Amino acid sequence: MSIYDYFATLENGKTYSLKELANHPVLIVNTATKCGYAPQFDGLEKLYKKYKDQGLMILGFPSNQFKQELDDASEAAKACQLTYGVTFPMHQIIAVNGKDTDPLFKYLKENSKGVLGSSTIKWNFTKFLVNKEGNVVARYAPQTEPKDLEEDIKEVL
Repeated sequence: MSIYDYFATLENGKTYSLKELANHPVLIVNTATKCGYAPQFDGLEKLYKKYKDQGLMILGFPSNQFKQELDDASEAAKACQLTYGVTFPMHQIIAVNGKDTDPLFKYLKENSKGVLGSSTIKWNFTKFLVNKEGNVVARYAPQTEPKDLEEDIKEVL
């Protein structure tokens, strides 16, 4: 199993296979536009612009499980684009915990434990770095700034 066994749905409703990202390192982030960590969109976009030509993909997955997201995925994506200049793909609003957890996030959590071995996502802006083979290589806490991921990203490029 790898992320390539899953599908994702963009904010515009288009579903695609993550197999399309084969041979690309991917940073997957659960996001929320009204979260105190939302300024990280700026840092994520800087990483994306700096490394996209080398193959890096960044995928934003909004979640309202912490009550800090807009009700509509298109509106959330528009807010990210207008406020932070986000150009990386944004997706439909998903559940990252509980019985309705998105299958991709279930996989990510099962293959990278958080603090004290917990698989639960504790807050918005938990980040997962995936190598070119589609395997999770690192999980980062919400407070970890995108610039602090740069060395790890260089390793998977």
